[in-house]
Amino acid sequence: MGIIFAILAGLLMSIQGVFNTRLMKSSNMWITNVWVHFSAFITCIIIWLLTGPKNLLTVFNIENKLYLLGGIIGAFITFTVIKGIDKLGAAQATMIILLAQLLVAYVIEVLGLFGTEKVVFEWTKLMGVILMLAGIFIFKK
Repeated sequence: MGIIFAILAGLLMSIQGVFNTRLMKSSNMWITNVWVHFSAFITCIIIWLLTGPKNLLTVFNIENKLYLLGGIIGAFITFTVIKGIDKLGAAQATMIILLAQLLVAYVIEVLGLFGTEKVVFEWTKLMGVILMLAGIFIFKK
C-alpha cells in the first residue's frame, strides 16, 4: 500500500503543479496560493466531518511545536512548485523537485532529524542520487 500511495502522491503532485501554474496565469501567485490552500482547507473540513470529528485542538498537543509549521511550509511549497514549473516546464521542474526531496529526506534520515529513525549512510544510495542527477542532464539534452 505504501508504494501505491507514493505513486498516487507523485501523480497528484505533478498534476497539481501544472494546474496551479495554469491558474496563476489568470490571477497572480498569492491569489492562486490562497485558493489552493482554501480549497484544500474546505476539503479537509468536509472529510474531517464525514469521518467522525475529533477535537480539532488536539493538534496542539504535539510536544515539538515546530511541527505546527507544516501549513506555512506548504504555502512556500506551492509557490516554489508553481515558479519552478513556470520557468522550467513540468517535467524538468518535477525531476529537480524529486531529486531535492530525495536528498533532503535522506539527510533527515541519516541524521535522525525531526524524530525520524536514524539510518546508516550508504554509498550506494549516494550513487543512486548521482544517477538521478545524470538522468536530469540526459533528459534536458
